[in-house]
Amino acid sequence: MRRSPRSRETASLSDSVHHQLTMYALAASAVGVGVLALVQSAEAKIVYTPANIPINVGGGLVALDLNHDGINDFQFTDTFVVEKRQGRLPSDAFSFSYLGVAPVQKSNRVYAVKSDGQLCAAAVPKGRTVGPHSPFQPGDSSLVMAFGSNGGAASCPWRPVKTACLGVKFVIKGKVHFGWARIKRTAPMYAGFPAIITGYAYETIPDKPIITGKTKGPDEFKEFDSDPSASLTAPIADKPQSATLGALAMGSPGLSIWRREGSSWNP
Repeated sequence: MRRSPRSRETASLSDSVHHQLTMYALAASAVGVGVLALVQSAEAKIVYTPANIPINVGGGLVALDLNHDGINDFQFTDTFVVEKRQGRLPSDAFSFSYLGVAPVQKSNRVYAVKSDGQLCAAAVPKGRTVGPHSPFQPGDSSLVMAFGSNGGAASCPWRPVKTACLGVKFVIKGKVHFGWARIKRTAPMYAGFPAIITGYAYETIPDKPIITGKTKGPDEFKEFDSDPSASLTAPIADKPQSATLGALAMGSPGLSIWRREGSSWNP
């Protein structure tokens, strides 16, 4: 004879057992979050490359491939131009020096700053954040790093700087990454602005900020000589100018453009 099934009764747990189960669940969740954080931290990586890449005066374009994928990301130029006028002494010739940088790929950008109305590449000191909220150039045109002429005009932050970083953002497989390039001026401005790229780095996690000068780990920095004058917004500007420095960088053809734009220099 079959017995009628008994109705199941819900077991009542004591308050102490319920509390222990709750604490166990919270602890398990905390461990899970901690493991996830460790995995993300392990995935995050700064790739640093020590370098010795000269940017020579009149040496043509110098390309920089930040992530070594065979695609150039930025390019530098260092120019010294002298224009001798007919009937003038050589000492009366007009000359200017120009150090500049430009994105090679359309989506890449350089950390920029305004200097006397001119948008320039910022000379970023060590320890600054380069990330989504940094003031990057609005377009992919070339930026002046340093400019000076024998007419007294001078501008942009890299002119008085000995060593600083160029903050950049660039695209890898359609995703934005942030990086920096450390640049050292090797001689005072007399005929161009000779410099050397002594190292560069980028963050492998898309959209993750990077700290200039940081080469690995969360709190580890590779020290390098930094000039106290390495400033984002303190260039030397002996004489205001209305010249388009990008046009001057073109050399002799740019001089005529410069004069049409109303340069204050009058030979």
